[in-house]
Amino acid sequence: MRKIAILSSGKSRGSNFLAIYDYIKIKSLPISIEYLIVTDKSAPIVKIALDRGIAIKYFEESKKKINDFLLDIITQNPVDLIVLAGFMRKLSSAFFQNIKIVVINVHPALLPKYGGKGMYGMNVHKAVFEAEEKVSGATIHIVDELYDNGFILCQKECDISMCKSPDDIAKIVLRIEHEIYPKTIEKILFSEI
Repeated sequence: MRKIAILSSGKSRGSNFLAIYDYIKIKSLPISIEYLIVTDKSAPIVKIALDRGIAIKYFEESKKKINDFLLDIITQNPVDLIVLAGFMRKLSSAFFQNIKIVVINVHPALLPKYGGKGMYGMNVHKAVFEAEEKVSGATIHIVDELYDNGFILCQKECDISMCKSPDDIAKIVLRIEHEIYPKTIEKILFSEI
C-alpha cells in the first residue's frame, strides 16, 4: 500500500482532494490517503475528509513555524508522497533538505507562464483572461523552495477562446486539474514517472 499526505490551507473547497480520493476508490488502487493537514478547521475540505474517514491534522500556530510543524508530522507519520491541494504557504529550503519525500502541486495554468508569487487561484485566471490567451490548462509539478519552479511532471492544455470571464476559464481548467492530478499521483507512486 502506497501512502500519501495531502496539505491544504485557508478556505480550500477540497475539489482536488475529492477528485484524488474518488480516483483511488474507483480504480481500487493500493493507495491510502493517510491524513490531511489543514490550516483552517472551517474549510470545506475538512468535512469532505471527515465524511470519508480521513485523519486530519490541524496547524494552528504562527505562519513562521509551519515548516517545523509539517516536518514533525511527516517524520512521525511517514508517507511516500506529499500532495498539495490548495496549499498556499511557501515551503522552506530547510524543509526540503530535511524531508526526503517528493512534494507535488497542481497549478491552474501552463507553467512557466502565469506562475510565481501571487499567481494562484483566480489571480491566475484573471491574468490569463486579461492577456487574451486562447489556450490555458493545468500543470502538475514537483515543489521546491521557489514558487511554481519545480520540474514539470504533466501538463494539459484546453481551449479557452470562447471564455467570457476569468470564472469561465476557472471552470474549464478545474476539470483539467481533476483529470490529470490523480493520474499523475498514480504514475509517480508506481514508478511510471
